[in-house]
Amino acid sequence: MVADDQIKEIVQAVLSQLLARPDAATTGTEPQGESKAAQPSPAGTAYSAPAVAGDRAPGTDGGGCGVDNKEDDDEELEDLTLVDLQKEILVPNPVDRAALEYFKSTTPARIGVWRSGPRPLTRTVLRFRADHAVAQDAVFSELDESLAARFDLLPVQSQVRNKDEYLTRPDLGKKLSPDSVEKIRQHCPGGVDVQLVVADGLSSRAISANLPHILPPLLEGLKAQGLTVGKGVLVRYGRVEIMDQIGMLVQAKVVVLLVGERPGLGTAESMSAYLIYQPHEGTLIADHTVVSNIHKGGTPPAEAGAYLATLIRKIYDAKASGVNLPL
Repeated sequence: MVADDQIKEIVQAVLSQLLARPDAATTGTEPQGESKAAQPSPAGTAYSAPAVAGDRAPGTDGGGCGVDNKEDDDEELEDLTLVDLQKEILVPNPVDRAALEYFKSTTPARIGVWRSGPRPLTRTVLRFRADHAVAQDAVFSELDESLAARFDLLPVQSQVRNKDEYLTRPDLGKKLSPDSVEKIRQHCPGGVDVQLVVADGLSSRAISANLPHILPPLLEGLKAQGLTVGKGVLVRYGRVEIMDQIGMLVQAKVVVLLVGERPGLGTAESMSAYLIYQPHEGTLIADHTVVSNIHKGGTPPAEAGAYLATLIRKIYDAKASGVNLPL
């Protein structure tokens, strides 16, 4: 084994070599890495490197060579997930800034993120990884149990026992557990015009973020439409098809499911609404009408609630949904 003194000598030698490297600012040599971002574009227009935090030359920020930098340690790190990508311009000196701002305002896609040589900026890579982590957290997070009492919903569960099983056995998320079937039979009135179902789906975060804003206009709209609404159901570990089983149990004319969508790198709070007229054993996915992308960056939940009330009335009157619903 190498003695502790030998290890210390090796570490000291490595640090001495790193600290002895010539400074690009004083020697005139350009450090390899992010400062070489100023390369001519394919069109021949030269751009200067963007002055973006987190994209300094290697060895100058103490983050990539093992050299401690006390000033950086004391700085508060920026939460990149709070930055609005549609407003952040990373392209240095754009030829038409107004056009770039317009294009970015129309999509949450990662456009105009610029480059550092042949690779993305450090800031862009870190934001990508941060958004990926947020998406994973949304998938693995559990449904907020307080939502049931807060919105007077009946808490039930699918045949799934835990989150791992939910992700590996989609079939179990399509059916209610035996105890939940009995709870619905006891507490949910039958023969109502509209049965509301809320399920966590692949993002319980989407339910927590949107439910408080979509339910009031939805319920008010249904009341204004003169439709009776049964006791709402909150399903843990639920998949879309579970709404059909609930609808058949209570014999509702229209069933509405609010469910968390699979998170993406743009948002982890997107929710979908599935609607179906009188589900039965032969019901297909094509029999469902879907309103997706409900979140603050898509269709605002309050607006979606009002629209769903109108759409439910249309389905109720037409006695059809999905591909059978007249345009």
